[in-house]
Amino acid sequence: MSEIVKVGMADLKTCIAPDGATTLGLGSCVGVAIRDTGGKVGGLAHVMLPDSTAIKNSQTNIAKFADTGIVELVRQMEALGASKRRMVAKIAGGATMFNYTGKTDAMQVGNRNVEAVKKKLAELGIPIIAEDTGLNYGRTVIFYPETGEFHIKAVGKELTII
Repeated sequence: MSEIVKVGMADLKTCIAPDGATTLGLGSCVGVAIRDTGGKVGGLAHVMLPDSTAIKNSQTNIAKFADTGIVELVRQMEALGASKRRMVAKIAGGATMFNYTGKTDAMQVGNRNVEAVKKKLAELGIPIIAEDTGLNYGRTVIFYPETGEFHIKAVGKELTII
């Protein structure tokens, strides 16, 4: 029987199929699901912020940041036998949850998170094969590394599978 591993906010977990992983409450945060297409290893990160270098004492929770969390997720997957050259990613979240009249970059955390996630995955040579990002609503996701299905639920919306 398979298990669905729970990934908290600013957290990451790996799993081996048939197990999957889920995270709740992706508002401006981004869920990064990575899978080794040649094996059964996958992982999910719940990224809260784009850049660890902009925050003091940021190394206390590397999963919180796009630049450090994705690297750690890949490292843990490789420790389970995954190959980076076979990895692909799917991402969800990065919403603008509140209307700000100023619309400054600092207030656009969702957009900045999505950009940072895309940049780090590109640096690592991991292609993004699907995404459901932006807009103005939160998401909950479940990732199944065996099939690569990324189930995305949002209040008042139909289930999306990418």
